[in-house]
Amino acid sequence: MTRYFSSVATPLARFGALLSLVLLLCAVPRMAWASDDSLVRVRKAGVLTWGGDIQGGEPYVYDDPAAPGRLIGFEVDLAEAIAKRLGVRQEFKQSDWSQLVPALSRGSFDMIMNGLEVTAARQGVLRFSRPYYVFAERLMVRADEARITSFATLGDRRVGTLSNSLAAEILRGKNVALYEGVEEPYADLVFHRTDAVLLDDIIAARYGAPKKELKVVGDVAEGFYSAGFRKDDTALADAVDNALGNIASSGELEQILGKARLMSPRESRLVAWSESDQRAMLGSAATSGEPPAPTQLSTGHVILFLKGAGMTLLVSILAISLAIPLGMGLALARAYLPRKYAALASLYVEVYRGTPVLLQLYLLYYGLAAVVRLDALVAAVIGLGMNYAAYEAETFRAGIQAVPEGQMEAALSLGMTRSLAIRRVLLPQALRHAIPNITNDFIALLKDSSLVSVLTVVELTKRMSITAVEVRSYAIPGALCALMYFVMSYPLSLLARRLEKRLGGVR
Repeated sequence: MTRYFSSVATPLARFGALLSLVLLLCAVPRMAWASDDSLVRVRKAGVLTWGGDIQGGEPYVYDDPAAPGRLIGFEVDLAEAIAKRLGVRQEFKQSDWSQLVPALSRGSFDMIMNGLEVTAARQGVLRFSRPYYVFAERLMVRADEARITSFATLGDRRVGTLSNSLAAEILRGKNVALYEGVEEPYADLVFHRTDAVLLDDIIAARYGAPKKELKVVGDVAEGFYSAGFRKDDTALADAVDNALGNIASSGELEQILGKARLMSPRESRLVAWSESDQRAMLGSAATSGEPPAPTQLSTGHVILFLKGAGMTLLVSILAISLAIPLGMGLALARAYLPRKYAALASLYVEVYRGTPVLLQLYLLYYGLAAVVRLDALVAAVIGLGMNYAAYEAETFRAGIQAVPEGQMEAALSLGMTRSLAIRRVLLPQALRHAIPNITNDFIALLKDSSLVSVLTVVELTKRMSITAVEVRSYAIPGALCALMYFVMSYPLSLLARRLEKRLGGVR
């Protein structure tokens, strides 16, 4: 194998060969086990692990305000009740909402229980338990909105919802803004960045209704929360089903939901839930809205990937175009301006390098929304540009320090002003030293641009995660995404080498 790879002529061909090997391995079917030991495994370990995302907040699973670090919520109570009936203890495992299904598939926990909606797409990869909550999809708009009076009147107006949700399936084909958290959709609606929000009534009641600027249009559809299991974990799924049935019939489910203020007339159906009800639930999910997505990557998906790559390039190019001049200005300020201005430039660099870029994007887009309302793309460019300016400042400062002091002294002795000497003598030489690092920063920026998906910008990585859900596999969409990033970044390395040679740099 080593001899084969050493014979590949170029890095691009080497990468292609490695990608082919990965795809080949992904295509090998999983070994079929003689028996299902999922329930035995859980009981032997003495713990039932379940995955969720604390970012979903109250009332699902969240930190107790009175005791930070202690998790509470109606799903925590439900997990305790299920584990008690299985004769084990329960343990929560934190996972990003969009990664719950792949995390379950790779064995990070035994089941998902985090407001997991029964949808057509998920039925292809998960086994669902009997439901433990019946909810409604609730449409909300601004209080002064008169044009949207029902789901049918949405037209092409922009609607916010959660990624990989039942509402997202219902909104397929419309102008949708996808979010990872439950507070952000309603914040954007208040600030006129979207025209409506469609989410579960639990979420709408707790995060939308308290905002006086918003109002409820109505409920659009009905849905179910169920626990999700790996397809092969039949024994564990059946045991949890039996536990949920006992919890419902004993009245404990009503107590749990009542404690969380979640009881409604719809929940009475869960007490006498039957196999025919289960089949009807799964069948209605499979036939509601648009037909289920194809299970193979199509030409249409590839086109969407290319659009996502185009957005990644656009954000990255605009951001680096902001970062380079701003970074150069900061470097010059630190080197040549009076001490108080140099201190401010140093403070900028340390603050932006010392805090996560994701936090900076959140503060810029959501935190400052009451002061300045930026478009998502504009906020993405400004946020990444200001962050990378701090790194470019250090790159240019190193380039300036690499220029011998005699160069500046000679320029001044020839009668040049300091500003002219900096422009004509210092910066051209500093730029030659900085080019390799600038190129590396741009490659890093290409990858960091994936973070702007939190601002509803659908770039390449976000498109990959959406497609992975639609085609029910992360292997091929992930490999295609990696290939596109490589194709975008590798030419930059070649360009940097050419520029270094033309400027007389390292060969």
